[in-house]
Amino acid sequence: MTQANLFLKKINSDYVALHESYENYFWTSYMGDHSVDEKKNIAAQALDAFRGNQTLRAKAESLLAKANAATQVRLRIWINFFDTYQLSAEAALLKNEIDQLETIIMQRITARVEGYTDATTNTFVEASALKMRTLMRTSPEEKIRKACFDALEKLALENIDEYVQLVKLRNQFARALGYDDFYDYKLRKLERTDKKTVFSLFEDIAKNTRGMFAVVRKLEESDKGLRKPWNFAYKMSGDFTAQEDPYFQFDEAVMRWGKSFAALGIDLKKGSLKLDLLDRKGKYSNGFCHWPKLVEYNNGSRTPGAANFTCNVVAGQIGSGVAGYNTLFHEGGHAAHLLNSTQKDVCLNHEYAPMTAAWAETHSMFLDTMFSSIEWKMRYAKDKNGSSYPFELFANIVEKLHVLKPALMLRIIFISTFEKEVYELKNPTAEKIIDIARKNYRTHTDLDGDSLTALSVPHIYSWDSACAYHGYGLAEIALSQWRDYFYKKYGYIVDNPAVGKEMQETWKWGASKSFDEAIKVATGKKLSSKALIKNITMSPAQVLRRAKSRLIKMQQVKPYNKPVKLKAAITMVHGKEEISNNKVSFESMANKYAKWVRREASK
Repeated sequence: MTQANLFLKKINSDYVALHESYENYFWTSYMGDHSVDEKKNIAAQALDAFRGNQTLRAKAESLLAKANAATQVRLRIWINFFDTYQLSAEAALLKNEIDQLETIIMQRITARVEGYTDATTNTFVEASALKMRTLMRTSPEEKIRKACFDALEKLALENIDEYVQLVKLRNQFARALGYDDFYDYKLRKLERTDKKTVFSLFEDIAKNTRGMFAVVRKLEESDKGLRKPWNFAYKMSGDFTAQEDPYFQFDEAVMRWGKSFAALGIDLKKGSLKLDLLDRKGKYSNGFCHWPKLVEYNNGSRTPGAANFTCNVVAGQIGSGVAGYNTLFHEGGHAAHLLNSTQKDVCLNHEYAPMTAAWAETHSMFLDTMFSSIEWKMRYAKDKNGSSYPFELFANIVEKLHVLKPALMLRIIFISTFEKEVYELKNPTAEKIIDIARKNYRTHTDLDGDSLTALSVPHIYSWDSACAYHGYGLAEIALSQWRDYFYKKYGYIVDNPAVGKEMQETWKWGASKSFDEAIKVATGKKLSSKALIKNITMSPAQVLRRAKSRLIKMQQVKPYNKPVKLKAAITMVHGKEEISNNKVSFESMANKYAKWVRREASK
């Protein structure tokens, strides 16, 4: 083995060990056990030190001259990786200070008592932030919705002083490395793009979709209070949430997810999955997927990876089940993506740079969008009596709610713009940040009242997800283009193994391609917002005609009735408690988990 290959073997092995140590502490902490937080921070420092190791970078460069072409490519991958994470002594100290502050904020958020004050009895009702947000969509009592809104607004300000300090420290970090601000650093250094590129795309979409505001204002003329922040979601969709709920009971979610992935032919390459799906006090309040064990190669032999993912379902709560399904498909898409990587160098096999948020989210959001389609719903979503999701319900939802189709994209633009403007402040203060939060809420929602909801988004408090929300927007553009490509090529997506096969080919790339390059190879075209704008500006009649045409195509596709074999070792957990696993079969695991979910819902 050459000196260069010995070097590559060692840095891959060393990086895997450091990554795994950090990720195991990360998972334990985010699942609610903060006794490991100090160890997590120490592990993060060790990981940062390796990523920015100038000696290793110099060694890789020195080996280029005598290496063959293939080895030179691998050495340059690592040189670029080390360049991405190079830190000055000042920046390294600032990063450690930022890590400590983020840990303090997370501890406070997960330890706090959450709930609302009942307006009738004036008593405190304990409820998680997630549960309160669901109540705002589903409770028929305006007093409860308003109480939940007020409580969430209060929670949004609990860490405002710490957030101001976090913004200052992150900007100091970015400027120490020569960037204008932290958002500029995230985009140019880690995402390989810039503000002008991203926000010009967003502005084009916003310009073409803000027409929904006039329609909603017209609706309010006959529905007083519609645009109040605590009324809007319920008045527009609350009845539909309740009507859909019987078809998305969460005890059936794991089985339906498994069958749907299996029907696409998704193969997890002998990897391992750990799923923690129900809400509980102390647990991080947002879904995510991380890979504690990276796919790696030892002496030419591939070693499978492992993924952990989570969501926060409130068992038995109306509306929580469908949100859980969505997260299960979303985070399951993340897991499948990187468990399929075939890159020899482990720095290309995780969610961190050089992987871009936009390309990572394209896969997860593609699969949760598939789940939300009428084709998926009518094939998989059934009530307790076995009755399929009715097309009439879908039609009623489209007639009333399709006008809001741009709302998701506008929310992404809202949070992205909020963060951009916050980090562009010359002297951040609580008052300035609050003003920016309120201004952007009004601009991007047009609701009747102010809200600090931007300060409740968990992403803004974490290093990896701060200034990365735009990734969801770029992914929305990309997945619309990809879906358009698949529909034109095959006529259908749900239960189509040809679609799964093409996706898995792109998963092999890991982070070896840029976002723009990957989209062009996957779809045959450069990234364009054309498909997205067309999709979200269609009339209800056009949407229904398209849905009927796609359902006719699905009649030719046989339902998947084989055993579910995803080629992965899967464990269902709740904190440190194992609920079930697939050692016997996926079906036995899903059935045991379903019984446990039903018991939890009855408590």
